Order: sequence, then structure tokens, then C-alpha cells
Amino acid sequence: MNATDWLPLFPLRTVLFPGGVLPLRVFETRYVDMVRERMKADAPFGVVAIRSGAEVGKAAEPCVVGTLAHIVEWDMPELGVLLLETRGGERFKVLEMRVQANQLTEAKIEMLTSSTDIPYEDALPVCGDVLETVINDFMDQSREQANQNFVNPFPEPHQLNSPSWVANRWSEMLPITIEEKQALLEIQDDGARLLKIEQYLRENRII
Repeated sequence: MNATDWLPLFPLRTVLFPGGVLPLRVFETRYVDMVRERMKADAPFGVVAIRSGAEVGKAAEPCVVGTLAHIVEWDMPELGVLLLETRGGERFKVLEMRVQANQLTEAKIEMLTSSTDIPYEDALPVCGDVLETVINDFMDQSREQANQNFVNPFPEPHQLNSPSWVANRWSEMLPITIEEKQALLEIQDDGARLLKIEQYLRENRII
């Protein structure tokens, strides 16, 4: 992303993590037009969790940290409705926002980089092994109940040796609030995020 560009934002009541899969049903004119423009430019848009407001109607107030959403599949089953499969890219921080007349929010952003300064080596094999079991069980069940609308939330390659990938997949699955998921997204250090996940899994006797 060029720092001088305005990135269109899609505020949602969900948190998109890097590497995550997010299916979207887009029907509001402002977002249909935005998606068409981004597909034409082969460019991502930003997904941000809603701090206050609603997904439809007047522009919602978004959180300041979000994730780039890359469009990987699309369909238009009926006029004015787009079905998207998006994939989470890099995280970003909103520096400046503006709301267009059609209530589409745009932002100038800076990309966020991750670090691994916090030791995570003991947590990774434990969290990774359980995650691998969860993925395998989920895929077995999905094959038994396969249907044409199935979207695989765990696309390959599975990076079970990556603290970031393992922590992000757990962050998506944990039965926690949007606010708690957003707090995990905003953690800069991948090791620290993974340790938070390990703590939750141990406290809830999952590991």
C-alpha cells in the first residue's frame, strides 16, 4: 500500500486475522461499487471491527487496527449481490479517516510489522499439535457433509511451525468476544499472542 493512498474500509462485526478466510455477502450499493473498483484494480480493501454503529446504513466507527482483505473468489448469484471469499493479508493501523457522501469510509494507513521477541518455543508445539488435530477432525467432518457452499477456513499450506499462523487460527476459533479478538489482533509480538492463546487453552482444559 502506498502511504498516500486512501484505503476503502469495510467495518464488520468480526475480526479478520492475517491468513484467515472471510466469506462476505455484499449488497449495499456503496460496498458493491467499492468491491468492483478493487477487483478492477486488483487491490485489497480493509476489514475493521466495528467499535460503535452498525454494518448497514450510516458509517460505523471502526477500530483503528484492521487487516487487508484480498478477494480470491467472487460470484453474483443475483443482480446487486456479490458473494466473496476473501483472505486476510497484513495488518494495518488507521492514521486518518474520511467518510464519503455515500457513507463509505476510507483511511490513510500504515502497515504493522510483527516481532517475535517474547519466547514462545514451549507454547508452539503444544498449541500447534492440538490445532492440527482440530483441523483434521474438521476436514473429516466436512468431507462427510460436503456441499457446494462449503468454504474451507483452513486453506493450505498449514504453517504449524509459525507462531503467527497458529496464534491467528486459534484467535479465529476461540469462543471469545469481538473485543477480545481485536485485542489479540493488536498484539505486536507473535510470541506474546501465542502465549495468550496457550493461557486460554490451559485455563479451559483444552490442553
